[in-house]
Order: sequence, then structure tokens, then C-alpha cells
Amino acid sequence: MKNHREEAIAILLAGIEGVKPEPLIRRFVSLSDHLLQVGTMSFPLSPSTHIYLTGAGKASALMAGAMENIFGKRISEGHVITKYHHAVPLRYVSVTEAGHPVPDEKGLEGTKKILAQAQKAGPGDIFFCLLSGGGSALLTDVPEGGSLQDIKKTSDLLIKSGATIHQINCVRKHLSCVKGGQLARMAYPATVISLILSDVTGDDLSVIASGPTAPDPSTYADAMNIIAAYELKEKIPQSVYRYLQEGMAGQHQETVKEEDLVFEKTHNLLIGNNR
Repeated sequence: MKNHREEAIAILLAGIEGVKPEPLIRRFVSLSDHLLQVGTMSFPLSPSTHIYLTGAGKASALMAGAMENIFGKRISEGHVITKYHHAVPLRYVSVTEAGHPVPDEKGLEGTKKILAQAQKAGPGDIFFCLLSGGGSALLTDVPEGGSLQDIKKTSDLLIKSGATIHQINCVRKHLSCVKGGQLARMAYPATVISLILSDVTGDDLSVIASGPTAPDPSTYADAMNIIAAYELKEKIPQSVYRYLQEGMAGQHQETVKEEDLVFEKTHNLLIGNNR
């Protein structure tokens, strides 16, 4: 009986160990001399290659720690956003703790730092994005002319109206310059590599953290149709409605579609999930 009990405990501990970021990341990422191996892909690194390490989610700081153990001083710059009380000491990557599930100003500040690094990345550089549960609230921004309160009110109205998570995400993506593949577009032409821990049923990469490095098939017209379907035109903030209208008229960039050149240099890897 004792042997069976010990065996059961060993299996349980092995399962718990398996969902920790460190072993999952080491299973997919390795560095030897001047060659980066990610899954089945190889990326030669020159002395001039910059490595940027960014991310958002409740596990992003732990994931960054695992990456630091692999890359060390090879990391040029990095910033991750995690939930309050989820930060860990890091050597080469800075951390912002921010609000989850309700976005706050700290999330806006952290997102600006990540976007600044994306804009720095050049054609020979590697831009890592570490995504996990909670990333959508933590990696947050507001549309031109809007405010965080406007985004919160719009989300609350959609939720109370009975909109599905896919419908809510569609609207959110079109009120952002980071969601729906737009972080990958900002980092282009750098090579973008996202390592993703999923907490979403079905592991849809466009849904996890609202898909900052994944293609998005939805449009501004879809977002407007959702607002109309739930009769929210007169209820949502005017800044939000105006921004969506401008997007439909081509005044704001669409989310990034699958055929975009961005995805020739973007690689999304699901490294684990909560099952």
C-alpha cells in the first residue's frame, strides 16, 4: 500500500512540476554558441542580434525568469506585465505589476514600455513575447481620444448584454493597437516568437491574451455589428463609437490578417495549457 501511495504522490508531483514555466520553456527553447533553437526552428544569432524579452500574463514573470536562465546577459532589453503580487526577482527584465481582471493605469504604463521595445526591434533581432492567462487585461491600451474608463464601460456593457467572449474580444481588439496581431506588426521586421501558456478552452491563439501576435479575421464592421446587435450604440461612450466608425472608414489600421507579411516572421508556439 505504501508503495502505491508513494507512486501516486510522485505522479502528482510530476504533474505539478510539468505546468511550471521553467521545464516547459526548456523543452522548447535552447541556446548553444550562436544558434537559437525554438521547437523545430533554428535561428542563427550574430553579435549584433538584439534579443528583446516581453510578455503579459499571470505567469509572465516566472516565464521571464526561465528565459533569463537560458539567455543571461544575451538579453538586450525586456519588460513583462504580471498581476499584482505575482512578480519575481529578475536580473535583465523589468516587471510591471498591474490590475487583473480589471485593467488599470499600471497596465497602460507597462504596455507602453513593451510597445517601445517593439518599435526598437530591427530586421536581424529576436522579439520574444511570453503570454499566459490574464494577458488580455494586463496588456492593455486605449484608442486615440478615449480613456481607460471608456474601455471598461464598453466591456461592462457587452458583458451585461450577454455578448460572447469572442464578440467581446472582437470589440476589444478594434479598440487597441496591440491586440489582434498588432504587437507583431509593430515589431516587424524583427523575428517575433511567442511562447504561450493557454488557459483558454480549445487553445485558440487569437483568443489567448486577445492574440497580440496572432492573426485576427474580424473587422471594424464586425465590431460595429456587435454593438448594433446588442443595441449599445446609445449606451457606449461616444469616443468608442466614433473610433469604431473611423476604423470602418479606413482611418485606423485593421487588426492583422493571416495573409499579412508580418506572419512570415512571426512564430506562435503553444508550450502548455491548464489541462
